[in-house]
Amino acid sequence: MAKKFNIPSFLKYINVKGSSSDSIQVIHYDQHKSIMLKSEPVELDFYLIAIKNNIDVQPPIEEMSASYLFLDKPGNMMEWDLSGPFRGYGIFVNEKLLKKYAKDYTFTGYNRHEALFLTERESKLLFDLFIKAYEEYGQNEFSEDVLVSYTMLILSYTQNFYERQFQSRSKIYNQVVANFYKDLDHYYSSIEQERTLPTVAYFAERSHLSVNYFGDLIKHFTGKPPLEHIHQYIIQIAKERLRQTKLTVNEIAYDLGFEYPTYFTRFFRSKTGISPKAYRNQ
Repeated sequence: MAKKFNIPSFLKYINVKGSSSDSIQVIHYDQHKSIMLKSEPVELDFYLIAIKNNIDVQPPIEEMSASYLFLDKPGNMMEWDLSGPFRGYGIFVNEKLLKKYAKDYTFTGYNRHEALFLTERESKLLFDLFIKAYEEYGQNEFSEDVLVSYTMLILSYTQNFYERQFQSRSKIYNQVVANFYKDLDHYYSSIEQERTLPTVAYFAERSHLSVNYFGDLIKHFTGKPPLEHIHQYIIQIAKERLRQTKLTVNEIAYDLGFEYPTYFTRFFRSKTGISPKAYRNQ
């Protein structure tokens, strides 16, 4: 089982000199040359928002800088293996200070470290906010409210910048959408597929993305969340089998992955306005 860290114990673990506060801390990574470069999986019980540069960036990054931002939330697992020190800032925030705000941003649920690659303009803007937060944190009596406000402003910009990232990498992400439709078709056509209802998590895993990132991506390019696509596909398959086969409603329900036929009937009625039997009789 991975070891769980609060803010001060995590900073100590990665060889960063911080305070004993488990409330909020701001770190300038450039000042910590002996930071740990490799770690087995560990679990966080706080929010970590970091901006870094001097890193290896995987192509294609169209007109990007060498900077990126990432966010981890309580419960996330982290492991890393870096080739050398990096530069930037990190804001470490206790869950109780940020939870009620962070829930409004879906990207706080990205748990596969889907980094936000920053343009030059975005990098300068966010670095300026991190620097201001670090300067405030360096005061003898810093304001916790001001630091949380800076953090919230960073999150607001991040929401917009992720939208830009989806669009600027549209060629790559359109393939993710195409693969989603392909996997959805394959789900019920494969004779080896276990008959359970398909989930967003299943398709996100096949795309090697976190559920939230996958959901935001699909909605950005199709206008609908992946769960809506899944439900529409289930209804399409159900209608075909009601029209073209002599399978009973119960048999169709079980074959589609519903645990109880009554659940299938309620689901079908909620999506079409009529029961499966009534649809077949039509």
